[in-house]
Amino acid sequence: MTARAIQIRGLTKAFGSNRVLDGLDLDVERGEIFALLGANGAGKTTTISILTTLLPADDGVAQVAGIDVTSQPEEVRRRISLTGQSAAVDESLTGTENLMMFARLAGLKTRAARERTAELLERFDITGAANRLVRTYSGGMRRRLDLALSFVHSPEVLFLDEPTTGLDTRSRRELWHVIGELAHAGTTVFLTTQYLEEADQLADRIAVLHAGRVAALGTAAQLKARVGTETLEVHADDGALLGCVPTDGTVAGLRRALDELDTHEGLVALRRPSLDDVFLTLTEKEPA
Repeated sequence: MTARAIQIRGLTKAFGSNRVLDGLDLDVERGEIFALLGANGAGKTTTISILTTLLPADDGVAQVAGIDVTSQPEEVRRRISLTGQSAAVDESLTGTENLMMFARLAGLKTRAARERTAELLERFDITGAANRLVRTYSGGMRRRLDLALSFVHSPEVLFLDEPTTGLDTRSRRELWHVIGELAHAGTTVFLTTQYLEEADQLADRIAVLHAGRVAALGTAAQLKARVGTETLEVHADDGALLGCVPTDGTVAGLRRALDELDTHEGLVALRRPSLDDVFLTLTEKEPA
């Protein structure tokens, strides 16, 4: 049986009296894009730090690419790459120089480093800016270069910790396309994000982290279905929300919702659940 890309059992981590992870269990299949959602301080970055061997767990077991992160951290590092919240590029160098430096540090000979650099510049659509200083790059270009650095050695698992934070909408969508292509080529992508649309667009499966454990797990459609089928909304002419009532998607349910709203004014619309609804519903619950 082929091992999963990531397996976590009973993972715990506390910082002083703050128990960030409380018996976390999680499986990630090979080749999928997996998104971990959670509020600030929920433990998303802590989880990635443990999985990438940067931080020891207090208890529990974690394997990446079938290898235990505690007993064989060096073997894990050979199979992964991590792109953090801040770009790891050197702004005083060109794109080519950044990639060449990483390739040489990774142990590639000069000729092999040049070939890999040229390949990555093309793969991540940086060729046109290859000889410009990185300080002249846009935010989106810097993140593409940051991802390219992660692929000097092709990783089995790519960890992305809030990869599009601070990017504008266009740059964010461009990066989504790149991430999708990486997964399509066979790389397992494990990402954390606070952009719910990002998880909705990218992820094969999504886990919502709350109170140190997985509060919900599934596809975007499955998670949305937990909240309800549709919501009936009434808006004023200026767009202000006058009222809303969840429905079950039936005609009878719609009639009940209209009766409950008890209004003869405004514009009526049906809205399907979003990941925002899922996130708010799950994270507003008090832990048991």
